[in-house]
Amino acid sequence: MKTFENKVEEYAELVINVGINIQQGQTLVISASIAVADFVRRICRYAYLNGAHFVYIKWIDEELARIEYELMSEQGLGYTPDWLVKGYEEMASDGAAFLYIISPHLQNMEGIDPIKTEKAEYASAIAFRSFTEKLTSMQVSWTVIAYPTEKWAESIFPYMVPKEGLKQLWEEFFKIMKLDAENPIAAWEQHIEGLNKRAALLNDERFRYLHFISEGTDLKIELPNNHHWLNSLETNVNGTLFICNMPTEEIYTTPLKTGVNGMVKNTKPLVYEGHVIDDFTLTFKYGKIVDCSAKKGLDALKGILNKDEGAKYIGEVALVPHDSVISASNLLFYHTLFDENASCHLAIGHGYISGLKEGNRVDHESNINSSIIHVDFMIGSEYLQVNGVREDGTVEPILIDGKWAAKFLD
Repeated sequence: MKTFENKVEEYAELVINVGINIQQGQTLVISASIAVADFVRRICRYAYLNGAHFVYIKWIDEELARIEYELMSEQGLGYTPDWLVKGYEEMASDGAAFLYIISPHLQNMEGIDPIKTEKAEYASAIAFRSFTEKLTSMQVSWTVIAYPTEKWAESIFPYMVPKEGLKQLWEEFFKIMKLDAENPIAAWEQHIEGLNKRAALLNDERFRYLHFISEGTDLKIELPNNHHWLNSLETNVNGTLFICNMPTEEIYTTPLKTGVNGMVKNTKPLVYEGHVIDDFTLTFKYGKIVDCSAKKGLDALKGILNKDEGAKYIGEVALVPHDSVISASNLLFYHTLFDENASCHLAIGHGYISGLKEGNRVDHESNINSSIIHVDFMIGSEYLQVNGVREDGTVEPILIDGKWAAKFLD
Protein backbone atom coordinates (compact mmCIF):
# COMPACT_ATOMS: atom_id res chain seq x y z
CA MET A 1 0.00 0.00 0.00
CA LYS A 2 1.25 3.47 -0.86
CA THR A 3 2.20 5.79 1.96
CA PHE A 4 1.49 9.52 2.06
CA GLU A 5 5.13 10.17 1.17
CA ASN A 6 4.90 7.81 -1.80
CA LYS A 7 1.93 9.70 -3.20
CA VAL A 8 3.48 13.15 -2.75
CA GLU A 9 6.64 11.92 -4.43
CA GLU A 10 4.62 10.51 -7.33
CA TYR A 11 2.81 13.83 -7.56
CA ALA A 12 6.06 15.71 -8.07
CA GLU A 13 7.14 13.22 -10.72
CA LEU A 14 3.73 13.43 -12.45
CA VAL A 15 3.88 17.22 -12.65
CA ILE A 16 7.35 17.23 -14.21
CA ASN A 17 6.94 14.30 -16.59
CA VAL A 18 3.29 14.69 -17.67
CA GLY A 19 2.17 18.18 -16.68
CA ILE A 20 4.97 20.55 -17.62
CA ASN A 21 6.81 17.78 -19.56
CA ILE A 22 10.25 19.29 -18.99
CA GLN A 23 12.71 18.95 -21.86
CA GLN A 24 16.47 18.43 -21.93
CA GLY A 25 18.28 21.71 -21.39
CA GLN A 26 15.12 23.66 -20.62
CA THR A 27 14.70 26.33 -17.92
CA LEU A 28 11.84 25.86 -15.47
CA VAL A 29 10.28 28.89 -13.77
CA ILE A 30 8.27 28.11 -10.63
CA SER A 31 5.89 30.44 -8.80
CA ALA A 32 4.96 29.04 -5.39
CA SER A 33 4.05 29.89 -1.80
CA ILE A 34 6.72 29.63 0.88
CA ALA A 35 4.21 27.36 2.65
CA VAL A 36 4.96 24.57 0.15
CA ALA A 37 8.75 24.88 0.08
CA ASP A 38 9.32 21.18 0.72
CA PHE A 39 7.21 20.21 -2.30
CA VAL A 40 9.02 22.77 -4.46
CA ARG A 41 12.29 21.07 -3.55
CA ARG A 42 10.83 17.74 -4.74
CA ILE A 43 9.73 19.38 -7.97
CA CYS A 44 13.20 20.82 -8.51
CA ARG A 45 14.79 17.43 -7.93
CA TYR A 46 12.65 15.78 -10.63
CA ALA A 47 13.17 18.72 -12.96
CA TYR A 48 16.94 18.34 -12.81
CA LEU A 49 16.73 14.53 -13.01
CA ASN A 50 14.74 14.94 -16.23
CA GLY A 51 17.15 17.35 -17.89
CA ALA A 52 16.23 20.86 -16.71
CA HIS A 53 19.09 23.29 -17.31
CA PHE A 54 18.10 25.77 -14.59
CA VAL A 55 15.20 26.23 -12.16
CA TYR A 56 14.20 29.73 -11.10
CA ILE A 57 11.77 30.12 -8.19
CA LYS A 58 9.59 33.13 -7.47
CA TRP A 59 8.49 32.75 -3.85
CA ILE A 60 5.13 34.09 -2.67
CA ASP A 61 4.54 35.08 0.96
CA GLU A 62 0.80 35.54 1.60
CA GLU A 63 1.32 37.25 4.95
CA LEU A 64 3.71 39.74 3.38
CA ALA A 65 1.20 40.34 0.58
CA ARG A 66 -1.40 41.36 3.17
CA ILE A 67 1.05 43.78 4.79
CA GLU A 68 1.69 45.30 1.37
CA TYR A 69 -2.02 45.77 0.68
CA GLU A 70 -2.52 47.32 4.10
CA LEU A 71 0.46 49.69 4.12
CA MET A 72 1.83 50.18 0.62
CA SER A 73 1.23 53.54 -1.06
CA GLU A 74 -1.09 53.87 -4.03
CA GLN A 75 1.96 54.43 -6.20
CA GLY A 76 3.56 51.27 -4.86
CA LEU A 77 0.46 49.17 -5.55
CA GLY A 78 0.56 50.25 -9.17
CA TYR A 79 4.29 49.58 -9.62
CA THR A 80 5.75 46.64 -11.52
CA PRO A 81 9.54 46.73 -12.07
CA ASP A 82 10.59 46.77 -15.71
CA TRP A 83 13.48 44.41 -14.94
CA LEU A 84 11.04 41.80 -13.63
CA VAL A 85 8.85 41.97 -16.71
CA LYS A 86 11.85 41.85 -19.06
CA GLY A 87 13.22 38.85 -17.19
CA TYR A 88 10.04 36.85 -17.73
CA GLU A 89 9.80 37.88 -21.37
CA GLU A 90 13.41 36.87 -21.93
CA MET A 91 12.90 33.48 -20.27
CA ALA A 92 9.79 32.89 -22.37
CA SER A 93 11.64 33.85 -25.55
CA ASP A 94 14.37 31.38 -24.63
CA GLY A 95 11.80 28.56 -24.36
CA ALA A 96 11.43 28.29 -20.58
CA ALA A 97 8.50 26.38 -19.06
CA PHE A 98 6.37 27.98 -16.36
CA LEU A 99 4.88 26.13 -13.38
CA TYR A 100 2.41 27.80 -11.02
CA ILE A 101 1.80 26.07 -7.68
CA ILE A 102 -1.22 27.59 -5.97
CA SER A 103 -2.14 27.14 -2.31
CA PRO A 104 -5.38 29.06 -1.75
CA HIS A 105 -5.27 31.35 1.28
CA LEU A 106 -8.77 32.81 1.17
CA GLN A 107 -8.82 34.29 4.68
CA ASN A 108 -5.75 36.37 3.95
CA MET A 109 -7.67 39.05 2.02
CA GLU A 110 -10.56 39.51 4.46
CA GLY A 111 -11.08 43.19 5.15
CA ILE A 112 -8.81 44.36 2.33
CA ASP A 113 -10.36 47.02 0.11
CA PRO A 114 -11.10 45.44 -3.31
CA ILE A 115 -9.96 48.66 -4.97
CA LYS A 116 -6.44 48.03 -3.70
CA THR A 117 -6.25 44.48 -5.01
CA GLU A 118 -7.80 45.58 -8.30
CA LYS A 119 -5.21 48.33 -8.73
CA ALA A 120 -2.29 45.98 -8.09
CA GLU A 121 -3.74 43.23 -10.31
CA TYR A 122 -4.46 45.68 -13.13
CA ALA A 123 -0.96 47.19 -13.03
CA SER A 124 0.61 43.73 -13.12
CA ALA A 125 -1.68 42.56 -15.93
CA ILE A 126 -0.77 45.58 -18.08
CA ALA A 127 2.96 45.19 -17.40
CA PHE A 128 2.97 41.45 -18.17
CA ARG A 129 0.57 41.61 -21.11
CA SER A 130 3.17 40.60 -23.70
CA PHE A 131 4.37 37.71 -21.54
CA THR A 132 0.81 36.57 -20.84
CA GLU A 133 0.12 36.53 -24.58
CA LYS A 134 2.93 34.02 -24.98
CA LEU A 135 1.18 31.79 -22.44
CA THR A 136 -2.37 32.14 -23.75
CA SER A 137 -1.24 31.57 -27.35
CA MET A 138 0.58 28.43 -26.14
CA GLN A 139 3.96 29.60 -27.41
CA VAL A 140 5.53 28.26 -24.21
CA SER A 141 4.68 25.39 -21.88
CA TRP A 142 2.87 26.21 -18.65
CA THR A 143 1.04 24.28 -15.97
CA VAL A 144 -1.07 25.30 -12.98
CA ILE A 145 -1.29 22.87 -10.06
CA ALA A 146 -2.23 23.03 -6.38
CA TYR A 147 -0.81 21.83 -3.10
CA PRO A 148 -2.97 21.34 0.03
CA THR A 149 -2.26 23.44 3.13
CA GLU A 150 -4.04 23.95 6.46
CA LYS A 151 -5.15 27.44 5.39
CA TRP A 152 -6.82 26.04 2.29
CA ALA A 153 -8.37 23.19 4.30
CA GLU A 154 -9.85 25.73 6.75
CA SER A 155 -11.81 27.29 3.89
CA ILE A 156 -13.16 23.93 2.70
CA PHE A 157 -13.73 22.33 6.13
CA PRO A 158 -14.34 25.32 8.47
CA TYR A 159 -15.85 23.19 11.24
CA MET A 160 -13.02 20.70 11.44
CA VAL A 161 -9.84 20.85 13.48
CA PRO A 162 -7.22 22.22 11.03
CA LYS A 163 -5.08 19.07 11.01
CA GLU A 164 -8.11 16.85 10.46
CA GLY A 165 -9.33 19.19 7.72
CA LEU A 166 -5.97 18.98 5.99
CA LYS A 167 -6.03 15.18 6.24
CA GLN A 168 -9.47 15.11 4.63
CA LEU A 169 -8.34 17.49 1.91
CA TRP A 170 -5.36 15.30 1.08
CA GLU A 171 -7.63 12.26 0.77
CA GLU A 172 -9.85 14.05 -1.75
CA PHE A 173 -6.83 15.53 -3.49
CA PHE A 174 -5.19 12.14 -4.04
CA LYS A 175 -8.41 10.80 -5.62
CA ILE A 176 -8.83 13.81 -7.90
CA MET A 177 -5.20 13.78 -9.01
CA LYS A 178 -5.31 10.00 -9.64
CA LEU A 179 -2.48 9.45 -7.17
CA ASP A 180 -4.39 6.54 -5.64
CA ALA A 181 -3.92 4.68 -8.92
CA GLU A 182 -1.20 2.05 -9.10
CA ASN A 183 0.43 4.02 -11.91
CA PRO A 184 -0.67 7.70 -11.82
CA ILE A 185 1.17 8.56 -15.05
CA ALA A 186 -0.66 5.81 -16.95
CA ALA A 187 -3.96 6.86 -15.33
CA TRP A 188 -3.44 10.42 -16.52
CA GLU A 189 -2.54 9.31 -20.02
CA GLN A 190 -5.78 7.29 -20.18
CA HIS A 191 -7.77 10.24 -18.82
CA ILE A 192 -6.36 12.64 -21.42
CA GLU A 193 -7.10 10.11 -24.17
CA GLY A 194 -10.76 10.11 -23.07
CA LEU A 195 -10.91 13.91 -23.16
CA ASN A 196 -9.34 13.88 -26.63
CA LYS A 197 -12.01 11.49 -27.92
CA ARG A 198 -14.84 13.63 -26.57
CA ALA A 199 -13.34 16.79 -28.06
CA ALA A 200 -13.12 15.01 -31.42
CA LEU A 201 -16.83 14.07 -31.22
CA LEU A 202 -17.77 17.69 -30.60
CA ASN A 203 -15.53 18.88 -33.44
CA ASP A 204 -17.29 16.49 -35.81
CA GLU A 205 -20.64 18.16 -35.06
CA ARG A 206 -19.66 21.72 -36.13
CA PHE A 207 -22.38 23.29 -33.97
CA ARG A 208 -23.35 26.87 -34.85
CA TYR A 209 -24.23 27.77 -31.30
CA LEU A 210 -24.83 26.32 -27.85
CA HIS A 211 -27.95 26.83 -25.76
CA PHE A 212 -27.57 26.68 -21.95
CA ILE A 213 -30.78 26.25 -19.97
CA SER A 214 -31.08 26.00 -16.18
CA GLU A 215 -32.60 27.81 -13.23
CA GLY A 216 -31.71 31.48 -13.74
CA THR A 217 -29.89 30.68 -17.01
CA ASP A 218 -31.10 30.97 -20.58
CA LEU A 219 -28.05 31.71 -22.69
CA LYS A 220 -27.16 31.23 -26.35
CA ILE A 221 -23.49 31.24 -27.33
CA GLU A 222 -22.58 31.45 -30.99
CA LEU A 223 -19.38 29.72 -32.09
CA PRO A 224 -17.02 30.91 -34.85
CA ASN A 225 -17.15 28.91 -38.08
CA ASN A 226 -13.55 27.90 -37.40
CA HIS A 227 -14.03 26.99 -33.74
CA HIS A 228 -12.13 24.01 -32.37
CA TRP A 229 -12.90 21.99 -29.22
CA LEU A 230 -9.91 20.99 -27.14
CA ASN A 231 -8.82 20.14 -23.60
CA SER A 232 -5.93 21.14 -21.38
CA LEU A 233 -3.43 19.03 -23.34
CA GLU A 234 -1.64 21.60 -25.49
CA THR A 235 1.37 21.77 -27.80
CA ASN A 236 3.85 24.65 -27.71
CA VAL A 237 5.61 26.17 -30.72
CA ASN A 238 8.39 23.59 -30.43
CA GLY A 239 5.93 20.71 -30.65
CA THR A 240 6.20 19.77 -26.96
CA LEU A 241 3.02 18.49 -25.29
CA PHE A 242 2.03 19.88 -21.88
CA ILE A 243 -1.08 20.06 -19.68
CA CYS A 244 -2.19 23.59 -18.73
CA ASN A 245 -4.24 22.66 -15.68
CA MET A 246 -4.01 19.71 -13.31
CA PRO A 247 -6.64 18.59 -12.51
CA THR A 248 -8.60 18.93 -15.73
CA GLU A 249 -12.04 17.64 -16.71
CA GLU A 250 -13.07 20.24 -19.29
CA ILE A 251 -13.62 20.33 -23.02
CA TYR A 252 -13.58 23.95 -24.16
CA THR A 253 -13.61 26.26 -27.14
CA THR A 254 -13.54 29.96 -27.95
CA PRO A 255 -16.90 31.66 -28.59
CA LEU A 256 -17.72 34.34 -31.13
CA LYS A 257 -17.13 37.64 -29.34
CA THR A 258 -20.41 39.26 -30.39
CA GLY A 259 -22.52 36.09 -30.41
CA VAL A 260 -23.60 35.74 -26.76
CA ASN A 261 -27.18 36.62 -25.78
CA GLY A 262 -29.34 36.02 -22.72
CA MET A 263 -28.79 35.65 -19.00
CA VAL A 264 -26.58 33.35 -16.94
CA LYS A 265 -26.46 32.66 -13.21
CA ASN A 266 -23.47 31.26 -11.35
CA THR A 267 -23.73 27.95 -9.51
CA LYS A 268 -20.53 28.13 -7.43
CA PRO A 269 -18.83 31.12 -5.79
CA LEU A 270 -16.17 32.94 -7.76
CA VAL A 271 -13.05 33.71 -5.71
CA TYR A 272 -11.06 36.53 -7.28
CA GLU A 273 -8.04 38.20 -5.69
CA GLY A 274 -9.15 36.82 -2.31
CA HIS A 275 -12.70 38.18 -2.59
CA VAL A 276 -15.77 35.92 -2.80
CA ILE A 277 -18.42 36.76 -5.41
CA ASP A 278 -21.62 34.73 -5.25
CA ASP A 279 -25.26 34.53 -6.27
CA PHE A 280 -24.63 36.70 -9.31
CA THR A 281 -26.15 37.06 -12.75
CA LEU A 282 -24.82 38.47 -16.00
CA THR A 283 -26.97 39.69 -18.88
CA PHE A 284 -25.54 39.60 -22.42
CA LYS A 285 -26.55 41.41 -25.58
CA TYR A 286 -24.58 40.80 -28.78
CA GLY A 287 -21.74 39.40 -26.69
CA LYS A 288 -21.44 42.30 -24.27
CA ILE A 289 -22.31 42.13 -20.58
CA VAL A 290 -24.88 44.91 -20.30
CA ASP A 291 -26.06 44.27 -16.74
CA CYS A 292 -24.93 42.42 -13.63
CA SER A 293 -26.13 41.73 -10.10
CA ALA A 294 -24.68 39.93 -7.09
CA LYS A 295 -25.83 39.30 -3.55
CA LYS A 296 -22.22 38.98 -2.43
CA GLY A 297 -19.14 40.74 -3.82
CA LEU A 298 -20.87 43.07 -6.28
CA ASP A 299 -18.07 45.65 -6.08
CA ALA A 300 -15.47 42.98 -6.81
CA LEU A 301 -17.57 41.74 -9.76
CA LYS A 302 -17.86 45.25 -11.16
CA GLY A 303 -14.11 45.62 -10.71
CA ILE A 304 -13.57 42.58 -12.95
CA LEU A 305 -15.94 43.90 -15.63
CA ASN A 306 -14.23 47.29 -15.65
CA LYS A 307 -10.67 46.01 -16.17
CA ASP A 308 -10.87 46.90 -19.86
CA GLU A 309 -13.40 46.79 -22.69
CA GLY A 310 -12.69 43.09 -23.28
CA ALA A 311 -13.69 42.33 -19.69
CA LYS A 312 -17.31 42.92 -20.73
CA TYR A 313 -17.20 39.92 -23.09
CA ILE A 314 -16.37 36.25 -22.67
CA GLY A 315 -13.43 34.34 -24.12
CA GLU A 316 -14.15 30.71 -23.26
CA VAL A 317 -17.02 28.25 -22.99
CA ALA A 318 -16.25 24.93 -21.28
CA LEU A 319 -18.24 21.74 -20.83
CA VAL A 320 -17.74 19.65 -17.69
CA PRO A 321 -20.11 16.87 -16.60
CA HIS A 322 -21.74 17.17 -13.20
CA ASP A 323 -20.56 13.64 -12.39
CA SER A 324 -16.86 14.48 -12.77
CA VAL A 325 -14.60 13.21 -9.98
CA ILE A 326 -14.33 16.74 -8.55
CA SER A 327 -18.08 17.33 -8.64
CA ALA A 328 -18.64 13.92 -7.03
CA SER A 329 -16.65 15.09 -3.99
CA ASN A 330 -19.49 17.54 -3.22
CA LEU A 331 -16.91 20.04 -2.03
CA LEU A 332 -16.46 23.70 -2.77
CA PHE A 333 -12.70 24.22 -3.13
CA TYR A 334 -12.78 28.02 -3.28
CA HIS A 335 -10.37 28.07 -6.18
CA THR A 336 -11.12 28.11 -9.89
CA LEU A 337 -8.53 25.42 -10.68
CA PHE A 338 -10.71 22.85 -8.92
CA ASP A 339 -14.20 24.36 -8.98
CA GLU A 340 -14.15 24.98 -12.75
CA ASN A 341 -13.43 21.28 -13.24
CA ALA A 342 -16.54 20.37 -11.28
CA SER A 343 -18.82 22.47 -13.45
CA CYS A 344 -19.50 23.86 -16.89
CA HIS A 345 -18.06 27.35 -16.96
CA LEU A 346 -17.49 30.51 -18.93
CA ALA A 347 -14.54 32.87 -18.79
CA ILE A 348 -14.85 36.63 -18.69
CA GLY A 349 -12.12 38.20 -20.80
CA HIS A 350 -9.45 36.91 -23.15
CA GLY A 351 -10.14 34.19 -25.71
CA TYR A 352 -7.53 31.61 -26.68
CA ILE A 353 -6.64 31.41 -30.37
CA SER A 354 -6.01 27.70 -29.76
CA GLY A 355 -9.82 27.49 -29.72
CA LEU A 356 -9.76 28.15 -33.46
CA LYS A 357 -8.72 25.71 -36.18
CA GLU A 358 -5.01 25.60 -36.89
CA GLY A 359 -4.14 27.46 -40.08
CA ASN A 360 -7.43 29.38 -40.03
CA ARG A 361 -6.69 32.09 -37.48
CA VAL A 362 -5.89 35.11 -39.65
CA ASP A 363 -9.03 37.02 -38.71
CA HIS A 364 -9.22 35.79 -35.14
CA GLU A 365 -8.94 39.27 -33.63
CA SER A 366 -12.28 40.30 -35.13
CA ASN A 367 -13.97 37.05 -34.10
CA ILE A 368 -12.81 36.43 -30.54
CA ASN A 369 -12.29 38.54 -27.47
CA SER A 370 -9.10 40.18 -26.26
CA SER A 371 -8.53 41.35 -22.69
CA ILE A 372 -5.90 41.58 -19.98
CA ILE A 373 -7.93 39.14 -17.85
CA HIS A 374 -9.33 35.63 -18.15
CA VAL A 375 -11.63 34.86 -15.21
CA ASP A 376 -13.57 31.58 -15.12
CA PHE A 377 -16.93 31.34 -13.36
CA MET A 378 -19.07 28.27 -12.85
CA ILE A 379 -22.56 27.75 -14.31
CA GLY A 380 -23.02 23.96 -14.29
CA SER A 381 -25.28 21.85 -12.07
CA GLU A 382 -27.37 18.70 -12.05
CA TYR A 383 -30.19 20.73 -13.66
CA LEU A 384 -28.24 22.13 -16.61
CA GLN A 385 -29.29 21.30 -20.15
CA VAL A 386 -26.87 22.13 -22.98
CA ASN A 387 -28.03 21.77 -26.56
CA GLY A 388 -25.94 22.10 -29.68
CA VAL A 389 -27.65 23.76 -32.64
CA ARG A 390 -26.37 23.11 -36.15
CA GLU A 391 -26.36 25.48 -39.12
CA ASP A 392 -29.59 23.92 -40.43
CA GLY A 393 -31.35 24.47 -37.09
CA THR A 394 -31.34 20.86 -35.93
CA VAL A 395 -30.75 20.38 -32.22
CA GLU A 396 -28.51 17.81 -30.51
CA PRO A 397 -28.49 17.41 -26.70
CA ILE A 398 -24.93 17.59 -25.36
CA LEU A 399 -25.54 17.61 -21.61
CA ILE A 400 -28.75 16.33 -20.01
CA ASP A 401 -29.26 17.05 -16.31
CA GLY A 402 -25.63 18.09 -16.21
CA LYS A 403 -24.30 14.81 -17.64
CA TRP A 404 -23.00 13.90 -21.09
CA ALA A 405 -25.67 12.72 -23.53
CA ALA A 406 -25.09 9.15 -24.70
CA LYS A 407 -23.69 10.29 -28.04
CA PHE A 408 -20.78 12.06 -26.34
CA LEU A 409 -19.76 9.35 -23.91
CA ASP A 410 -16.30 7.97 -24.75
